[in-house]
Amino acid sequence: MSDLESFDEDKPREVASLERQDGASLPWLVGVMRRLLAPEGCPWDREQTFLTLRKYVLEEACEVLDAIDSGDRLSLREELGDLLLQIVFHSELARREGSFAIDDVVAGIVNKLVERHPHVFGEIDATTTDEVLRNWEKLKAKKKQGQGILDGVPRSLPALTRAQRIGEKVARVGFDWPNATGSRAKVTEELGELDKALASSDTAAMEEELGDVLFALVNLARQLHLDAEGALRGTIAKFTKRFAFVEQRVREEHGGWGDPGAAAHLPLEVLDQYWEQAKRRPD
Repeated sequence: MSDLESFDEDKPREVASLERQDGASLPWLVGVMRRLLAPEGCPWDREQTFLTLRKYVLEEACEVLDAIDSGDRLSLREELGDLLLQIVFHSELARREGSFAIDDVVAGIVNKLVERHPHVFGEIDATTTDEVLRNWEKLKAKKKQGQGILDGVPRSLPALTRAQRIGEKVARVGFDWPNATGSRAKVTEELGELDKALASSDTAAMEEELGDVLFALVNLARQLHLDAEGALRGTIAKFTKRFAFVEQRVREEHGGWGDPGAAAHLPLEVLDQYWEQAKRRPD
């Protein structure tokens, strides 16, 4: 009897207590995915490819981040499941084409973790986080001889996150300011160059210099041990909450925004008053 023939998705499953859970339920998910991709399975699932699923990997990863930010552990559990589904889905597509399967994925990351942690599984001494990270980069460089230091930074990362990862990578080989003072001075320098580009009205120059300012700010955040992406996400959340209050006041005092051009008839001074009220409210 094949795995698919013996698999019964309707059979009740019990999950072990937290202290006993060890990943033994992973075959359950693999079995469900194999049934969905079987000839008698789901038409939609059977039509998917690595490329069509690409957007869902990003979406599910972002939903995991939202769940982490919310502090809701039940939501986090659910979103991690959705992300795990994408891993198993891709692994089963790879099995179908004969390239690899889920056990290869697990074995690959386990071997990498053991290899990259010789201070735990080997004889190397590393007692601080900085020593661990430096040793990690050395091992990666040895493993990937011929590749550039920045080749491993995913191009699909959000720009702020990618910029910060690039800064971390080059800093580990000494290409960095000795402290945050140098990074802060670079921000001022780049702002000056942006001002010159603004004065020139050269759109291409303005865009380039704006990028330089953003990159300099990310490097400053890294030097200060701050997360640039997280900082911006926090500001966006704060702005969104405050603007919702402004919208509420516009509805209360003016009947809402009205037609698409109506908001233009509200003086900025009025909107700014509502904004100041929003700022005085507790976040």
